[in-house]
Amino acid sequence: MPGAARAEGVELAQLSTRRADDGLELSFTTRFELSRAAEDALHKGVPLYFVAEATVLRNRWYWRDARVAQTERTWRLAWQPLTRQYRVSTGGLHQSFATLDEAMAVLRGQSGWHIAEPKDIEDSGSYYLEFSYRLDVSQLPRPMQIGLQSGFSLSVDQKRGFNGDFSLKQ
Repeated sequence: MPGAARAEGVELAQLSTRRADDGLELSFTTRFELSRAAEDALHKGVPLYFVAEATVLRNRWYWRDARVAQTERTWRLAWQPLTRQYRVSTGGLHQSFATLDEAMAVLRGQSGWHIAEPKDIEDSGSYYLEFSYRLDVSQLPRPMQIGLQSGFSLSVDQKRGFNGDFSLKQ
C-alpha cells in the first residue's frame, strides 16, 4: 500500500488530511495488536495510554522550518474488573466496551481530527506534516519503566508533504 509505514509493531495503514472550512482535518488508521505483556499489565489494573501527535510545519529556506500548528490527542485504556469491561477515555469522553477488540478498534484510528486553523495555513507556502502514534510508556508505573519489555514498544512516525489542496502527497 502506498504511504503505509510500519515500525515497532504498529502499521500506519491510512493517513490523510483535508482542508475544511474550519481549518485542516486529519484522519488516520493504524494496525497493531497488544503484546501478551501489555495485555497482562492491563488486566492487572495498569492503564495504557496511547498518544497521537500531529505537527504542521512550513518550509523555509533561510531558517528552521516554522511550526504553524501542533496538536496531541491521548487515549487511556483501562480494564474495569467490577463491570468486566474495558474503558477508553479521551478528554471528557468515556466509553465502555465488552471486549478488548472493541476497545482497540477505537484506539486504532481517528477521523476528522482538527489539527490547524485556517489562518495557520496559507495557499502560498510549502508545508509538511509530522505525525506520530505511540504507546506512551512514560505514563506506566515507574517499576514497569525500569525493566521495560519490548512488548510495550509500539510506535510509528511519518513525515509527509502536502499537495496544493492540502491533501497529503503519496
